[in-house]
Amino acid sequence: MPTLCLDIGNTHTHWGVLRGREVLEQGELVTASLDPDQVRKWLAAFPVSGIALASVVPNATRMVLPILETSGLPFYQLNHATIKGLGFDYPRPAEVGQDRLADCVGAQLVSGVPAVVIGMGTATTVDILTDKGYAGGIIAPGLGVMTKYLHERTALLPELDPSTLLGGPAIGKSTVDAMRAGCALGFAGMIGALLDGVCAELVRTGSPAPSVIVTGGAAIYLPAAWQARVRHEPHLTLIGLAEAHRRHFAHGQA
Repeated sequence: MPTLCLDIGNTHTHWGVLRGREVLEQGELVTASLDPDQVRKWLAAFPVSGIALASVVPNATRMVLPILETSGLPFYQLNHATIKGLGFDYPRPAEVGQDRLADCVGAQLVSGVPAVVIGMGTATTVDILTDKGYAGGIIAPGLGVMTKYLHERTALLPELDPSTLLGGPAIGKSTVDAMRAGCALGFAGMIGALLDGVCAELVRTGSPAPSVIVTGGAAIYLPAAWQARVRHEPHLTLIGLAEAHRRHFAHGQA
């Protein structure tokens, strides 16, 4: 039987029904619109055998926990203390977001170690996975932050739609084109610089070259030239959640 996986993020909540790595159903909604009735609808709509949760929004967590914990199904919330099969080469594991831990478990399945996971959501996160486990990471602005900031912090610049960023000129002949070039080229350049730095540091420590996995909504805005450099796994967090749930109950933690 499949598992209902919920990934509550700052901007969007992603949900999925997974059997192992297979995503049977999935979708998303704005986290601000998440309410108990929606959670009950998911539970009623899908015949699942368990529930897995990752959340970085405490208020939303408090709202959904009573429903999930009393569902009668094996419920698991991923965090640094409950995760199985992922070590920590990191002094403060409690600081690592639950979604990022799920990404690392997913990376263990789809690529093995060493791996670099680039999450492109509200923030851009880079997480490093070695044979010692979670080894650290980077947090940088997300694409949405870049497109909104210029508008919010200036009097005359418009807000950009991220879906219009690709394919434009590198030299803007209008204000909007100049902003698009700055965000599109700047975002890809930032990702490239972060990735180059992380990979170089891993190699300096004797590690093989890592696999690079990208996930998150903004991943589709990377230029086509990146396709040979990275592996795009849009459902990595959900895959990791389903596997974390399996490991937890396989270890007799029901």
